Amino acid sequence: MTMSPLVPADDAPPPARLALDRWAWKELAHLLANLPMAVAGFVYTVFMIAVGVGLSVSVIGLPLLAVGLHGARLVGRAERGRARAMLGVRIDEPSPMVLSRSEQGFFPWLWSSLKDPVGWRAALYSFIRLPWGVLTFGVVCVSFFLLWPVLPFITRFLANADRAMVRGLLSPSDELERRIAELESDRGVVVDTAAADLRRIERDLHDGAQARLVALAMDLGLAKEKLTDDPGAAARMVDEAHGEVKTALQELRDLARGIHPAVLTDRGLDAALSSIASRCTVPVTVTADLPARPAAAIEGIAYFTVSELLQNVSKHSGARSASVEVWRAGDRLMLQVTDDGRGGARLDGGTGMAGLAERLGAVDGLFVLDSPVGGPTTITAELPWRDREQERGGRDRGRQWDRKGTA
Repeated sequence: MTMSPLVPADDAPPPARLALDRWAWKELAHLLANLPMAVAGFVYTVFMIAVGVGLSVSVIGLPLLAVGLHGARLVGRAERGRARAMLGVRIDEPSPMVLSRSEQGFFPWLWSSLKDPVGWRAALYSFIRLPWGVLTFGVVCVSFFLLWPVLPFITRFLANADRAMVRGLLSPSDELERRIAELESDRGVVVDTAAADLRRIERDLHDGAQARLVALAMDLGLAKEKLTDDPGAAARMVDEAHGEVKTALQELRDLARGIHPAVLTDRGLDAALSSIASRCTVPVTVTADLPARPAAAIEGIAYFTVSELLQNVSKHSGARSASVEVWRAGDRLMLQVTDDGRGGARLDGGTGMAGLAERLGAVDGLFVLDSPVGGPTTITAELPWRDREQERGGRDRGRQWDRKGTA
C-alpha cells in the first residue's frame, strides 16, 4: 500500500513520576547540554550579524551575512537532531533553498539567502537560547542536589518548554512552505511525464504511420510509372496501396486514442471506460456513478489510469474477471479497479504502477495498492474533483489576463 507521506509522530514521553526513568535522564542530559550549545550558538550568531551588518557598506559584508545564514541553517539542523534524540521531537526538515534556472547567478543567490526565513529563525533561536541555557543549567544543577525528589517534574517542565521552542522556531515556516516543496517536486514529475509522452508519440509516428506513409508514396510512384506500360501491375500496386492506407489510418486512430480518445470528449468517462473494458482480454464490469462530468484534465487522467490498470490485468494478473467502479465522494473522484487474479502486485514490480502513483500524486491524487499473494487485487485511486464550469472560468480568466498583457 502506498499513500502520501506523513509527518512522523513525536515519541511522546510517559507522565513524569518520582523515579528517574529513561526519559527523565535524557531530558536531564538535554537541559545540561543547553548551556554549552547556547553559548556556541550565541557567539556564532552575534559574530555573524555583527560582521555582516558592520561590513555591509563594503563589497564583502552582505555575502558574509548570506553565508552566515546558511551556517545558521546548519545550526538549526543540529538542534533539531538533538531534540529528536533527547526529547523525542520529530520535525520535518525545512525545504532547501533551491533557485530555479531563471534565477541562477550570484545576485539572485545573495537576495534569496538574505531573505531566507529558515536561516533568520535559526539565528533568532540561537540568540535567545543563551539566557534560557543559563537558566536551565542553573535550575537543573540546584535541583539535582537540593530538590532530588521532584527533579523529574522540574526536568519535564523545562523540557516541555524546550519542545515548544524547537517546534516554534525550528520547524518549517508553516504548512504553505511544505506545500510549496511538494508542488515543486510534483511539477518535476509532470514535466518528466509530459516529455516521456511526447517522446512516445514521436516514436510511434516515426516508426509506425510515418514509415508506412513513406512506403505508400513510393508504391504509388511506381504504380504511376507502370500505369501506361503495365496497367494490370499498376492496378495491383494501387490495390496494395489502398490496404496500406487503411492500415495507416488505423494506426493514426490508435495513436489519437492514446493521446485523447474521441469517445471521452463526446460521451464522457462512463462510455470511455466501457470502451476500454470491451478491449480487455478479461471480462470487466464497469459501474459509474457520477452526477456530472469532471474537468477535462481530471477526466483524462482517470481514463488513462484505468486504461493502464486494465492492461496490467490483461498481461500480468491471470484473472478471470475484473471490475471498475467510479464515483464521486465530496470533492474527490474515486476509482477502484479489482480483479480475482493471482495478486502479489507491487509498486516496484515493473508494471508501471510506480509511474501511476507519481502521476496521481502530481495532481494531489492518491494511489493505494492492496494485492496480497493469491489475490484478489484492489487498486484505489483518488483525484481532486473540479467542475467543468470552474475549468472553463479559469481558462476565461487566463484569456483576459493574456489580453491585458498584450494590450
